[in-house]
This record gives sequence, C-alpha cells and structure tokens, in this order.
Amino acid sequence: MNDIEKIMTGGGMVFKKKAKEENTGEKKIKFSDFLRGTHGSDSAKWKAGFKYKKALRNTKKKK
Repeated sequence: MNDIEKIMTGGGMVFKKKAKEENTGEKKIKFSDFLRGTHGSDSAKWKAGFKYKKALRNTKKKK
C-alpha cells in the first residue's frame, strides 16, 4: 500500500512542529517589547524608540 491508502484506511497522519533552537539565556531585543502597555499613540512609539535604542546600547557594552 502506498502512503495515501494508509492514511485513508485509518492510519491517519500526524503533523508535528519543528523544534526551534533555544538560545542559551540570551533574549533578542525587539522593538515591540517596548510598546507593551502603551496606548499606541505616536508619542508612545517615539518614547519606545528611545528605550529600544538605549537597550541596544547597553547590550553592546556587555559584549
């Protein structure tokens, strides 16, 4: 029997997610992390931009 017949006769088919590689303790900084809890206005995005740039500077200092 081929694969299609196996699936149709009751064998079924299982779909699995691919395993992601886990970073070893390092979290990648995303801009969206700084917009959490804000109301989405332009001024909130502007302030989040400054926080994001500051976080990037701090990660460069640690390396």
